Amino acid sequence: MAHFLRGKQAGIQNDLSAGLDSELFCLDDIARYGINSQIQAIAYDPVQSLLAVGTSESLHESGQIYIFGQKRVCVTLHLPRKASVKVLQFCADKILSIDSKNEVVIFSLPLAKLIAAYSPPGFVTALVTDPTLDFALLGLQNGDIIAYDIDREMQAPFKIANYWKDKSPKTRASAVAAMALHPRDVGALLIGYTEGAVLYSFKQAKHTKSFQYELPAGAPGGDSDPSSVNVVRRPKLSQAVWHPNGTFILTGHEDSSLVIWDINDGRIVMARTLTDSNVHRPGTGSSSFGASPGTFSLKEPLFRVAWCCKQNADDTGILIAGGSPTTMPTKGLTFLELGPTPNYTTSSWQILSSHFESPKRQRILPTPPMAEVIDFCPVPRASPYYSGSHDPIAVIALLSSGEILTLSFPSGHPISPTNQLHISLCFVHPFTNRIEHSLIERTRWLGMTEKRSSGPLILKGGAEAHHTLKRYESRNVLLSAHADGTIRLFDVGHNDEIENQDILQVDVTRAVGRLTDVEVTQMSMAGATGELAVGMKSGEVAIFRWGRNLSCERNSSIINEGALGLVDISLRSDPGLREGLVPLTLLDQRQGSVTAVKMSDIGFVAVGFHTGSIAVVDLRVPIVIYDASVMDFTKHQKRGSIRRSNSHSQSKSEWPATMQFGVLSLEEDDYSSILLFVGTNLGRVATLKLLPQSQGGYSVQFVGISAAHDDRILSLLPLNADTGASASATQSVVAQLRNGYKVNGVLLVVCPTGARIFKPVSAKGAQKTWDDVFCDAAAVVKFPDRGYALVGLFGDGSARAYSIPGLKEIGKVKVNDTLDTKRFSEAIITETGDIIGWSGPSQIAVLNVWGTGQQLVKSQDKLFNPDAVLPPRPTISNLQWLSGTQFISPTDLDILIGGPDRPPSRRMIEQSRADEQQRKLDGRSAAAATPSANQDEGYWAYMQRQMNERTQKLGIVGDSMDKLEENSSGWAEDVSKFVSNQKRKAVMGAVKGRFGF
Repeated sequence: MAHFLRGKQAGIQNDLSAGLDSELFCLDDIARYGINSQIQAIAYDPVQSLLAVGTSESLHESGQIYIFGQKRVCVTLHLPRKASVKVLQFCADKILSIDSKNEVVIFSLPLAKLIAAYSPPGFVTALVTDPTLDFALLGLQNGDIIAYDIDREMQAPFKIANYWKDKSPKTRASAVAAMALHPRDVGALLIGYTEGAVLYSFKQAKHTKSFQYELPAGAPGGDSDPSSVNVVRRPKLSQAVWHPNGTFILTGHEDSSLVIWDINDGRIVMARTLTDSNVHRPGTGSSSFGASPGTFSLKEPLFRVAWCCKQNADDTGILIAGGSPTTMPTKGLTFLELGPTPNYTTSSWQILSSHFESPKRQRILPTPPMAEVIDFCPVPRASPYYSGSHDPIAVIALLSSGEILTLSFPSGHPISPTNQLHISLCFVHPFTNRIEHSLIERTRWLGMTEKRSSGPLILKGGAEAHHTLKRYESRNVLLSAHADGTIRLFDVGHNDEIENQDILQVDVTRAVGRLTDVEVTQMSMAGATGELAVGMKSGEVAIFRWGRNLSCERNSSIINEGALGLVDISLRSDPGLREGLVPLTLLDQRQGSVTAVKMSDIGFVAVGFHTGSIAVVDLRVPIVIYDASVMDFTKHQKRGSIRRSNSHSQSKSEWPATMQFGVLSLEEDDYSSILLFVGTNLGRVATLKLLPQSQGGYSVQFVGISAAHDDRILSLLPLNADTGASASATQSVVAQLRNGYKVNGVLLVVCPTGARIFKPVSAKGAQKTWDDVFCDAAAVVKFPDRGYALVGLFGDGSARAYSIPGLKEIGKVKVNDTLDTKRFSEAIITETGDIIGWSGPSQIAVLNVWGTGQQLVKSQDKLFNPDAVLPPRPTISNLQWLSGTQFISPTDLDILIGGPDRPPSRRMIEQSRADEQQRKLDGRSAAAATPSANQDEGYWAYMQRQMNERTQKLGIVGDSMDKLEENSSGWAEDVSKFVSNQKRKAVMGAVKGRFGF
């Protein structure tokens, strides 16, 4: 009976929810955008052009592995048990992970699923893989190294014992800190123990060289601590990498020293830090002084070191994360650009030492203030070799906060992730601090394709699955504001095919004229006009409009003019943007932070400030047509309101909390007009009327104010009382007002404690108080061809639907197992029944309340491209091979590690099949018997045959040299005979001339 009376009190004669019942109110889990937890590891595959990130476990969810490709390609892989991802590495058609539970997990890229999980007999501290090998080498905490057969999904019999344990039995067990395969000879392995580094030869099955960094007394080392300079130190090793040509190695140590070694004689070529060189020599000074005299500055640890190279592998540079003095104001990645490496054979020791002492150039790849880079991932152009550092075009840095940063290489210029990386990565590039929603008409959204200058694409792999193309006139466009003042717009879809997958970007920092103190508090976009209003904590409101950039290719200065009121900012757009959302005007009222903003579809924008001020801007000029304060409305409050404000509320500060434009008839009028409703934090609703002027402009007139509730207004929802449709101010409705079009409307006001439906301006109408929970977000939702309902998110973790106008509960469903209840107030409920809310710190979930109970469907995107050919692994030169260097191919190493009885792997069989097909195509079927004969050949027989071939080639070279010597000797004899004959003829000619013959 109560709900029947509410309909009568609200002035709505029809039941607008007559076709809805509890069976229709069921939740569908549609999509996820963002990253579920803090990123711990990053990996990039240049062959498949894929990027993988691994996250840490959270309170309610395990860590996950996200693999991203081009556009919206994304596949999420789940660990077999709750853990955090520590290490990620691509290996041919697989990706390997080591988690916090010390489990090695292997996923297949073609199948996009887990294929093996292995628990090693010890704690894994290092992992080495190679795309040409079927094995993964695992370094353990006890110093041993074991091999795991990726193809057979089992541990291999191969094992390398702890070398340092045999060298120094009295020392504690030295863990494996780092490992790296020789960039040109897969038969050599660099092992970095905490005590030092060694070279291991698979050919000789033993360690061939050892390197231990020892600082004599008086040497400053990397930390430059005066209390320890006069003693002998052996800093622990943390990094170990190869020079790209394999001539040198580099070890990084806990004192931030970078030590470069000659692998032939084991000597130190150069020991340096980022600022000093020759730190291993006594008496060398240090520049790591503290802020005051007599003090020194500590250095950051070396988080990661990579020896990068250009297309020419001898042109190198060292990229370093960490190692900077803590007193340095600018942190970031350091790149020591060394240039072409001197020829080792013809260069003196002084030349080699000077090459590493004085880099060609030292760059700082900057990062945001107070940000610390703890890891990075180079992005090579094509080759997966050289430890993933061959000719990189960019670097993706992982910050200690969990954010990521993309920088061009080697210049270090920031690269925007917009349309370069997947939209989910944009949520942590940097963090998203606010989201809003706008329904944009489909054809308009298809035409909103941004034209912006950009570099080569980073992600080009994968293929997106096809989805059903549904009929929706408007698209679900989400607006995300980020910590750096960037706003991105993208279509989250309706669980259908997304036709326009591009991301739009708005640079607010340029619009306001400064690079700092830009925190977005409110956003509103008009779907019909493509205009965007952005309110900030500093009090400015920047307005953008879709169009061409007038300052394209011109770098306008970022200087705030400091003017009060409206400022033209059309020349403050990004010079690389040719067409998109460009700045239009800036409103600066100096009235405190922006608490509410509403952009209408008819060219007006309303703004509310923390001081209680309200401003209305007509964007057709643009001009401020209204400027007042909420406190000015108090004296106009009607005495007849059935809800009066409490006496204590009069002393509280009042400001606009939400705003909405609508078109309907007020209770005293017999015509409809454009109205602006303003809801405050104290539960009052003010009504303003926008009236056309004879000169062609508009004026704003205050109509009245009423106390709808005693709490903050969450939503203002103008409704058509006859149909239940929204009575918002659209272009089509406003155009009909001149013809006498009339809208019989009501206003539905929702607060945390209840809801009220009434005819403006008075607050008389129907009221509903929530039983024992608070409402955090609410909106009117339409079920096609059935009716309308009020849907809200409540503090008990549920979503509820209520009828209109009776406000009777239709259905209730739990959503706290998907959405974060603490962030319900930031969630968005759309007119189509979609709920967009936070499911994690940097992840949103898209749900629909008119569903069938469908769970989140696994992505059907394809990751692996079988046509992407793996390039051959770099190898030693012909001169090195002829001189006797024992070279082992990846196939030989597979036999050494797996044993002679190991059957051929799937990769070997596929390679053999491909070779056989190629031979048939070339018409050389007669040569097919040779590989089959050699296939049964043992490894040592194979090595003997290789030595015989090499000896035979050396014999041929010797015969050629002998023939050259014989030819040279014969030529010398002929020359001698010719000279003697000429001398004899000359003497005889002189004698004959003397005697007259």
